[in-house]
Amino acid sequence: MSLNRRYALGGVFVLVGVATAVLLASVLGTVFFAVTVAYLLWPVRKGLVSRGLSRRLASGGATAGAFVMTLLIFVPLAVVAYLRFDSFVALLELLPETLEFAAFGFEYSITLESLTALLVTIVEQAARRAATTAPVLLVKATLFVFLVYSLLFYGEDAQRAVIALVPSGYRDAAVALNRRARETLFAIYVLQAATALGTFVLALPVFYALGYDAVVTLSTVAAVLQFIPILGPSVLLAGLAAYHVAVGELVRAALVFLVGGFVIALLPDILVRPRLARETADIPGSLYFVGFFGGVLTLGPIGIVAGPLVVGLFVESAALLSAELNHSNLSPADVADDGDDDSAAADDSGALPDDSESAGGADRDEADTGDSS
Repeated sequence: MSLNRRYALGGVFVLVGVATAVLLASVLGTVFFAVTVAYLLWPVRKGLVSRGLSRRLASGGATAGAFVMTLLIFVPLAVVAYLRFDSFVALLELLPETLEFAAFGFEYSITLESLTALLVTIVEQAARRAATTAPVLLVKATLFVFLVYSLLFYGEDAQRAVIALVPSGYRDAAVALNRRARETLFAIYVLQAATALGTFVLALPVFYALGYDAVVTLSTVAAVLQFIPILGPSVLLAGLAAYHVAVGELVRAALVFLVGGFVIALLPDILVRPRLARETADIPGSLYFVGFFGGVLTLGPIGIVAGPLVVGLFVESAALLSAELNHSNLSPADVADDGDDDSAAADDSGALPDDSESAGGADRDEADTGDSS
């Protein structure tokens, strides 16, 4: 294949890819998550194939296992809600008939009946919104499962197609970036589970010190909510604080919201994520911290994965550039100095000195000798 034909086909590929991204913008998040999950499941699929399973069965088994594991994450939340429903109803019965608030010299009162009606209206609106979006979510979930299965089933073909697009002299860099992407994605999901576990451990003493009876239950809910992007355990803490305000326990409400918010909602992200990022993904904790929160604030839920992934690829590309410069016995400062000297010589005489060709030839000979050795 001629070089011009290769560039032309590459340009067509890029243009079609951009058009596809524009037309399928509403499902790009689903596609992105499917690709990341397929990356993580690829070693599992290879292991199943090596044990004698067909490519179809191995891909289906890996996909089904990931789907079941995702459902199991939220099983504790459903179990807690079922077992503690009576306790929740009993707490609501303790609320006074009239809630009174005083702020800035003004007094406000609201009846429990009107508050209940407001909550019922909010729940009904949320239920209608969920019913409206349920078909879309079902389609996206189905698309997600089929994409993961397809990526696993046609994994070898996709790898050969991608490698074929990379010039032979840069394939080592492509392999290094692929390795970094896989390690970073694995670390992201492991860090998410480790952060949830850290949330559970930190929540136990906090809820116990605040005098709650269902310490394990509340800690479990806080840990599971850690998997919900952006909001996390803050939803639970805000609900507890609102309840204490309603029953007149303002000091306890402040302690739950401030102390609990710092130790349960914020501290796991500060302590667990940066420390484990260095161990699992070989990314400095500060860069992972920037990638995680920067990605969430910029892209929303998808930024939890995309932000640290981009940071990981940036670190790997910087390492590749550094290795290339060191291999050439050059540093960025040397390159800048050489450029300045050459431009200065050209400006003074309008051309390089007469012996520049011979000097350059000698330098090239020395460089070739060094490379061959």
